[in-house]
Amino acid sequence: MKESYDIIVVGGGHAGCEAAAAAANMGSSVLMITMSMTNMAQMSCNPSIGGIAKGQIVREIDAMGGYTGIVTDNTMIQFRMLNLSKGPAMWSPRAQNDRVLFSVEWRNVLEGIKSLNFWQDTVTEIMVKGQRTTGVKTQLGMKFSSKAVILSNGTFLNGLIHIGTKQFSGGRIGERTSRNLTENLNDLGILSSRMKTGTPVRADGRSLDFSKMIEQRGDKIPGKFSYTSTKKLKKQRSCFLTYTNPEVHEILKEGFAKSPLFTGRIKGRGPRYCPSIEDKIERFASKDKHQLFIEPEGWSTVEFYVNGFSSSLPEDIQFRALRKVPGFNNAKFFRPGYAIEYDYFPPSQLHFTLETKSIENLFFAGQINGTTGYEEAAAQGFMAGINAHLKIMKKEEFILKRSEAYIGVLIDDLITKGTEEPYRMFTSRAEYRILLRQDNADFRLTEKSHEIGLAKSERLNQVRKKYEKIRKIEIILNKESISPEEINPYLQAKGLSAIRQKNKIETIIQRPQIKLIDIYKGVSKIGELIDTIGKVNKDEMEEAELLIKYRSYIEKENDLAEKLGRFDDYKIPKKLEYNSLLSLSLEAREKLSKIRPETIGQASRISGVSPSDVSVLIVFLGK
Repeated sequence: MKESYDIIVVGGGHAGCEAAAAAANMGSSVLMITMSMTNMAQMSCNPSIGGIAKGQIVREIDAMGGYTGIVTDNTMIQFRMLNLSKGPAMWSPRAQNDRVLFSVEWRNVLEGIKSLNFWQDTVTEIMVKGQRTTGVKTQLGMKFSSKAVILSNGTFLNGLIHIGTKQFSGGRIGERTSRNLTENLNDLGILSSRMKTGTPVRADGRSLDFSKMIEQRGDKIPGKFSYTSTKKLKKQRSCFLTYTNPEVHEILKEGFAKSPLFTGRIKGRGPRYCPSIEDKIERFASKDKHQLFIEPEGWSTVEFYVNGFSSSLPEDIQFRALRKVPGFNNAKFFRPGYAIEYDYFPPSQLHFTLETKSIENLFFAGQINGTTGYEEAAAQGFMAGINAHLKIMKKEEFILKRSEAYIGVLIDDLITKGTEEPYRMFTSRAEYRILLRQDNADFRLTEKSHEIGLAKSERLNQVRKKYEKIRKIEIILNKESISPEEINPYLQAKGLSAIRQKNKIETIIQRPQIKLIDIYKGVSKIGELIDTIGKVNKDEMEEAELLIKYRSYIEKENDLAEKLGRFDDYKIPKKLEYNSLLSLSLEAREKLSKIRPETIGQASRISGVSPSDVSVLIVFLGK
């Protein structure tokens, strides 16, 4: 083993995998230290990737040269595009995956990167000299030096598992916890706290009666996540939907007296938007049923994930209650649900690069920053890997604005607002949703990634060719007109109102009931015009259609983003003494002194900093 590396990544979860891959692909020599080489990017909770806003994040990672989208495409067993009944800003891809294959595929990807090395061990100490990290020490007594360290320890730092009155240490059930590192970081001046998450029961599919459940099939024409040439899904496995009932709830209530959640044994805050089943019953007492999504764990396994039934109640209560759910009357189980408490570090202690403010070249990524979800973790790891490489190479940092990516929203929320409960991304958190669609992540981000040396030239050229075609489609549809004789037969066949005089084709496309792909096939003139461009695929036509239909909204958001974005370009001196600015409110002085925002834009988004406080800052800095 070498003793010295450019970057050390601690942890082999979703954050660690993306961090190690990004840094190594940019040219750094990287060592990944993980407690288990067999669990790379382990899907600790549900076997799926994507979903509302999360799917957009995966597309963004892929557009910049990350691997989560590629691994997902190569291991998925079902694909669905969510929210198609809503506007395109809400469309979100989601995949069910083969849990085992997902981890195996990630390991194959990582082992294919020559400058990436591995060591199976537990990191117990960050070595520091003069407030700068110099490497790590491990449980086996090894010392590895490096120019930067990225911590992505997930739920393993002092992890404590709860099942009823039982509690035992572990980062996941069946896997040991990581000790001493939190205490080491505390000694270095980095504050920690506790959070809680959980996972549901796993059931034996051979014992379930799916005829009593509602089948949920994948899309008839399944899509994919990656913009690369990953294979398309040809067959799919179904998920199923069922519901709890009052009888189930009554049985669960019998265990409340032994619930670590209600008796105070769990100190950490749990996820607001993915509560345990006992928390749902307590918080939503008026509801007599809750949805349960029954999800297969892979192509060939009989194991099913009971999504919606996360619990830390005693296992006998969990099993007895579940057997009263339709389809579960004779259910057998592989393991109970459990809650896990773990250490995290409030993310307001980080720069936007995810480097800690107190220790130079030490980066944090993933659940230790207070987030929940594979996608949020992967995004942080990806950005930490990029910025760790840029930092040691003395190059400019890589920061994504809120108007440029959901990843930008995620990191800005964490750094600016902090979090005291597991943070989960939603489309509602982004003020520029129409700009940050899942379909245009390559347009937004591939060139930026290419500029820093990550996305390859071949990929950038592919994006440029794609959007040149889309631009040509827009020009044709805006320039060319169509007569009533040419279009009315199609409109009338669809039950739509006919036109009385020549119209620009673009005005026809703007009708909400019209799909460009359909009219391309159904109206010969339109088909012939588009064919003059050359071969055009379905994705390119859909993108052109969206740009036409939502042009005014896109222009408005672009204008707003440009105006507000100027504040993010307005830097604040690092050593500004806020307490000396008596024109600021007392709360603003306290918050600004604690968070120490890097720009006026960030300062304006801090809770408790009013518009008048922002004006004071602008006037002062202007002087």
